[in-house]
Amino acid sequence: MNKKGNLIMTQDMTQGKIMPMLVHFTIPLVLGNLFQLTYNAVDSIIVGHFVGKEALAAVGICNPITTLFILFLNGLCMGASILIGMYYGAKEEKLARQMSTTMLAGLVFSLVLTLVCIFFSPQILKFMQVDLSILNVTTTYLQIIFAGLVFTFLYNFFASTLRALGDSKSPLYFLIISSILNIFGDLFFVVVLHAGSKGCAISTVISEALCCLFCILYIQKKVPLLQLGKKWLVFDISLLKRTIAYGWASAMQQATVQLGKLGIQMIVNTMGVSVVAAFTAVNRIDDFAYTPEQNIAHSMTSLMAQNKGAGNNNRMQEGFRCGMVLEFIYGIFIFLVCFIFAKPLMCLFVQDEEVIMHGVTYLHLISIMYILPAFTNGIQGFFRGIGDLKITLISSLVNMGVRVIVAAPLVLHFHLGIEALPYSYLAGWIGMLVAELPLLIRTYKTY
Repeated sequence: MNKKGNLIMTQDMTQGKIMPMLVHFTIPLVLGNLFQLTYNAVDSIIVGHFVGKEALAAVGICNPITTLFILFLNGLCMGASILIGMYYGAKEEKLARQMSTTMLAGLVFSLVLTLVCIFFSPQILKFMQVDLSILNVTTTYLQIIFAGLVFTFLYNFFASTLRALGDSKSPLYFLIISSILNIFGDLFFVVVLHAGSKGCAISTVISEALCCLFCILYIQKKVPLLQLGKKWLVFDISLLKRTIAYGWASAMQQATVQLGKLGIQMIVNTMGVSVVAAFTAVNRIDDFAYTPEQNIAHSMTSLMAQNKGAGNNNRMQEGFRCGMVLEFIYGIFIFLVCFIFAKPLMCLFVQDEEVIMHGVTYLHLISIMYILPAFTNGIQGFFRGIGDLKITLISSLVNMGVRVIVAAPLVLHFHLGIEALPYSYLAGWIGMLVAELPLLIRTYKTY
């Protein structure tokens, strides 16, 4: 194994100045996720402008459903990557077996999940109370996206592994390429071939497959630590139980967030096509705004996992403090951007004045609250980094449960409109902080 090559392509986060390290590690994560979100944004923009609000609503309805399964797979990879980061920080020999076991188990699971999801797509959408006028087009879009879940797993596995080893830049490059391909694919299938929302789905799957392929080819040439050859076929049953424990808790935490969003989407679906279209657009904007807060937390997790493996408790505490400072600064910044530029941002997605009006109302309210998820994300980054994933799961359950419980009466009984949703999110974030803070104070003192 080429030791020099390993050091070039990975990063030991157990030494060096923490704040610059967190910033440098976070920037590629942010850029990568922004490019990934460009998939969904471009779909919405092109469909909204070239097809119509019915197709935009269909894409928006599918987004929380597909994201549920995508984030579930990502959660499995994220949980396993915590173990990989710990083994890497501790310089343990079982690192290679941990990586191969995770990949093989994940491949089998993602293939089974793909088949199940495609078969049950119509039932899922009927349960979601989708308007019958757009049920068929929504079903087709959803089934095509589900067909690409295996590519989603493979990319997320390799990307999470690289990040656990201290490399957050390489996954960015593949996402940039994939995003560009997706943009041109959307334009070709929708504008040239007039394939509607189905064309966007096909373009997304193709770009994901190519992103996955580029990632594998790059690893084979440039990352010696991951060039396992036949060792990729090694399945260590003794490592599987702990991998499932970490991966399952992380996956359920990710899935819990999306299940809450699905609950909100079901409530929104009762408010008419214009509100659904507005909610679709503002969710795209909200994703762009919210993602960097998550990325800062993921950087904290990678740094803390390596240092936990190395037994560097002081660096773990300092990493948490630096991460929370970054979260606070970003929370203030994104509030100003979304509040001031609410209408121009909505106009990027749609031209319908009623849809824009609903979206601006939502953005003005939600932007004021962005400082709260900045703190909750930072706290979750801390607990993931020390390997305590049960707390992240419990706090996410509280957050999403409170959101749905508050949103339902505000919309269905009091008929408050789209402004009910930011208020329900506020209640959820407050509930999450109430659940997390006592546990954080108690746990932090032990490090």
